[in-house]
Amino acid sequence: MIRTSGTKSNARRFAMACVAASFILFAGCSLKQDMAQQPKNRPLSPSDFFTDGRSARPLVENTVARGSVLEDELAVSKDSNAFPLPLNLELLERGEDRYKIFCTPCHGLQGDGNGMVAMRGMKHPPSYHQDRLRQVPNGYVYDVITNGFGAMLGYSAQLAPRDRWAIVAYVRALQLSRNARISDLPPDVREKVLHPPAEKKPETHGESAPGGKTE
Repeated sequence: MIRTSGTKSNARRFAMACVAASFILFAGCSLKQDMAQQPKNRPLSPSDFFTDGRSARPLVENTVARGSVLEDELAVSKDSNAFPLPLNLELLERGEDRYKIFCTPCHGLQGDGNGMVAMRGMKHPPSYHQDRLRQVPNGYVYDVITNGFGAMLGYSAQLAPRDRWAIVAYVRALQLSRNARISDLPPDVREKVLHPPAEKKPETHGESAPGGKTE
């Protein structure tokens, strides 16, 4: 069938109408999302709305940040060797649990810097067993866990202050495990180390002879 000139003209008019409608549609819209265009102030940007000209507002008087009271109770200076929690087996076990979750990927199970992440190409962290880290105060270790150091990010958001101190205790236990002296051990543990119990030999049974008798 041969298309007539009137049909071509109608098709052209329809196409032009679609184009015009598209321009009208996009004229009232934006390619950006609405959240990107919402009225807001950048941090510390100036503002004419407030009399002091600042968009960032000061804290309400007597405001206490969430968790800050507990942080203050367990915080010590970096050069302090104090330990603000009772040191007991429960704390060490908690420290071991948290250490294995958050620390072993880089520092390794033994604290020697041979974690799975480091073994796969990342820079090895220093071993806890070197003299420098064995001699740093407890407050220094706590501060590194809290705020990070070098390539290590801080873990204040992931670990509560008590858990950070539990890890400090466990790190000290790891360090002591490679440098402990016999005289430092409790008497009962020292006795087990010096006089370990004899190993029991596996019992042997004679082979059964014909007729059910053993030789």
